[in-house]
Amino acid sequence: MNSLPPDKNRQLQEASSEEYDLLFRKFYKFAYATALFLLKDEEETEDLVQGFFIDLWEKQKYLDLNDDIKGYLYRSIRNRALNHIRDKETERRRQEAFHLHADQHLERKEEEKDEYLRRLKEAMYELPVQRREAIQMVYLNDKKYQEAADVMGISINSLKTHLKIGLKNLRSRMKGQADTYR
Repeated sequence: MNSLPPDKNRQLQEASSEEYDLLFRKFYKFAYATALFLLKDEEETEDLVQGFFIDLWEKQKYLDLNDDIKGYLYRSIRNRALNHIRDKETERRRQEAFHLHADQHLERKEEEKDEYLRRLKEAMYELPVQRREAIQMVYLNDKKYQEAADVMGISINSLKTHLKIGLKNLRSRMKGQADTYR
């Protein structure tokens, strides 16, 4: 509980605010220049220095500053800037490692996909000619059943039988391959 009378408390707060304003106006450019020298980025510098002065106000550290205010500001800003640079570098390394891992994963998936397609083609050419033709026309060339049957000179039911047996043969030959691709 505050034992000061309300008028005295208000006077102390106003004096405190004036002290902070004076400190801010006097040392803002110095703090900005110190941070900019290390960060080399105006926007990051602005954010860092503003954050410093906000912390200084909220924690009222400026009330404890005595003689070496400039030294305190220099060390504080320098340490914040160096921490910011370190954190930024750590984040850059994390991002780089993530992208490297993602690229390797995609590369491996692409290789697996190529191998899967190679084996699928191989399995297709092991099918009897009519089954292979039926699958190619319907699934690769998007022909309707009747159209494919007409081109092949067979009934639509024969086409469906070739498709059914051909797909079953492909599935059994490719069993285990699809799991590696996924």
